[in-house]
Amino acid sequence: MAANQTNAVAANQTTAVVFAYHNVGVRCLRVLLDQGIRIPLVLTHEDSPTETIWYDSVAAVCAEHGIETLTVDDPNDPLTVERIRALAPDFFFSFYYRKMLGPALLAIPTRGALNMHGSLLPKYRGRVPINWAVLHGETETGASLHYMEVKPDAGNLVAQMSVPILGDDTAHEVFQKVVVAAEMTLCRALPQLVAATAVSVPLDIKAGSYFSGRKPEDGRIDWSQSARAVHNLIRAVAPPYPGAFCEIGGERLIIARARPVASSADNQSLAAGSVVCDHQRAAISCGDGRLLEPLALIVAGAALDFAATRNWFFAKRGC
Repeated sequence: MAANQTNAVAANQTTAVVFAYHNVGVRCLRVLLDQGIRIPLVLTHEDSPTETIWYDSVAAVCAEHGIETLTVDDPNDPLTVERIRALAPDFFFSFYYRKMLGPALLAIPTRGALNMHGSLLPKYRGRVPINWAVLHGETETGASLHYMEVKPDAGNLVAQMSVPILGDDTAHEVFQKVVVAAEMTLCRALPQLVAATAVSVPLDIKAGSYFSGRKPEDGRIDWSQSARAVHNLIRAVAPPYPGAFCEIGGERLIIARARPVASSADNQSLAAGSVVCDHQRAAISCGDGRLLEPLALIVAGAALDFAATRNWFFAKRGC
């Protein structure tokens, strides 16, 4: 039997329970299906009515393929654990699932539980790693496939792939790159996992970093920071995330895009947060004396493009 035929037979005899949500969940679930993994159950999440749903649906993919789905508040509930144990899966795969899996669950798969994380582990363990990477001005991030332990994002690394973060990339744009990296990483590693030939290496978590989740209020702009720091915040939380916001002229606005621009000597002594206008543009002074030019705003729920943004400042500030 040819090697590719042998691999296909092995995959068709491999069972996985999948925990998945979001675009990474959709794309990686499709990889498992494409490579013939049998999936008797997928645990996913109900979409929250308070969250902007801009991503694809794992539940919809499961419906297309006749896969049973389960949404539970706590996957570690004893009844849920017993239900999954009865399926006797070879693997667990977790793709952007938002709940932690406890020891009882992680002990079930006979060949291991693996997670796809949106960073170059051991850097940016924890929540919303792409947003944190952009906020800190990183020039690259990626996707990492690793074995799961009770401690988050700490198990042995199986494979990872990096993607660039350009200077004006928003977190959403970087996320789209990471989705592709996650799909490619899983595609390359899955045959070796099925064949039991995959090599994994321990993560040196002391050399990495861990971050918790972010709240919409964390998007408030502090103009006393440098123009680069403010720019990174704007990129990190730009729509479809809640956005970086401030109040100007008594009106709250979200700055959806911006760019640092050169400032003249006359602007160096301006108070942080001052609006500077000329006939070409409107900009805001930052704590390092540099200016940041807003390129797109959201005001009272209305999205303003570059021309409308400039006109808003001109009208508001009498520029």
